[in-house]
Amino acid sequence: MSTDRRTFLKRSALAGATLALGRSALLSFSKTAGTPNTTGNPMKFRFYPYTLELKHVFTVATFSRSTTPVMMVEVEQDGITGYGEASMPPYLGESHATATAFLSKVDLSKYPDPFRLEDILRDVDAIAPGNYAAKAAVDIALHDWLGKKMGYPWHRIWGLDPAKTPVTTFTIGIDTKDIVRQKVKEADIYKVLKVKLGRENDREMIETIREVTDKPIRVDVNQGWKDREFALKMIEWLATKGVEFVEQPMPKEQVDDIAWLRAKSPLPLIGDESVVRLADIRKAIGVFDGINIKLMKSTGMHEAYRMIATARALGMKVMIGCMTETSCAISAAAQLSPLADYADLDGALLISNDLFSGASIVDGKVTLTGMPGIGATKL
Repeated sequence: MSTDRRTFLKRSALAGATLALGRSALLSFSKTAGTPNTTGNPMKFRFYPYTLELKHVFTVATFSRSTTPVMMVEVEQDGITGYGEASMPPYLGESHATATAFLSKVDLSKYPDPFRLEDILRDVDAIAPGNYAAKAAVDIALHDWLGKKMGYPWHRIWGLDPAKTPVTTFTIGIDTKDIVRQKVKEADIYKVLKVKLGRENDREMIETIREVTDKPIRVDVNQGWKDREFALKMIEWLATKGVEFVEQPMPKEQVDDIAWLRAKSPLPLIGDESVVRLADIRKAIGVFDGINIKLMKSTGMHEAYRMIATARALGMKVMIGCMTETSCAISAAAQLSPLADYADLDGALLISNDLFSGASIVDGKVTLTGMPGIGATKL
């Protein structure tokens, strides 16, 4: 057996042990919560569409938008309501129509024990392929309900230290020089900036920001560079401009080119579009130095936790990221943030019509509320 295979198997075993610890924590906490369904009434499930209004037009390498469709989910039992959210940027292929069709098939009333999360989420996942954000909405709502039922936030259920949350980046989309300068000033309280690149004005974007601030920058290309030689030259230049790493520099289909680029890059590469769910992590070995985990890709908190454990066991860096979301989904992702090296949880700060309060940013750092469940309150 080769050394690489031994290492992979050893790390996989470690990941499995970590996941088992997570399940044990849930079982332990559930014992303190009494009988899961004390009333005998079935769990109620409802959902409704909502549209997020962005403060600025948001532009990345492949599209621009000023709104984001979301679907809000609620589960209710024993006088407790759990909240969830599906954020569906158009490029992901989900919409109010697809989410409505999927969520209409979800029947939580048939589960007498809501603590059987593994079984419930496996069944939800099997309803139809794809629909990752819609599945995440169900997952988040169930986690919120369970945490409230037990009386604890999920970071405590997982045994995590809220003081270990990382700083979060503030995202600056591709824009004109004047708007970029304005966005940098709006990000004054943030210690690190995330800058979208992937168009013809990449150097102008960085140079404009460097005219205003010397804060560390993390670059997200959103698959915008198609030629690996060009990508390498750009990364070599970015390394001289205070950039910490580059996220998804090339299209996810160009695996060999990304692996070639990683071998030569002076900066770490983080996979986003290339790594959606748990099964994708193994394919990222040797291609990326780390992965960006988002609840809207991973189908929610349950699989995101497993992805973090697996990535860690394989020696990969972990970023916990987001789409444009309300503080409902952001607070859910924030529960996982003590496990991450990096955080990009500014999605609720980019909108003007949030429906929730929850995890906040204090001195640039993700700050958890301590409230049970996902730690969010409906406004």
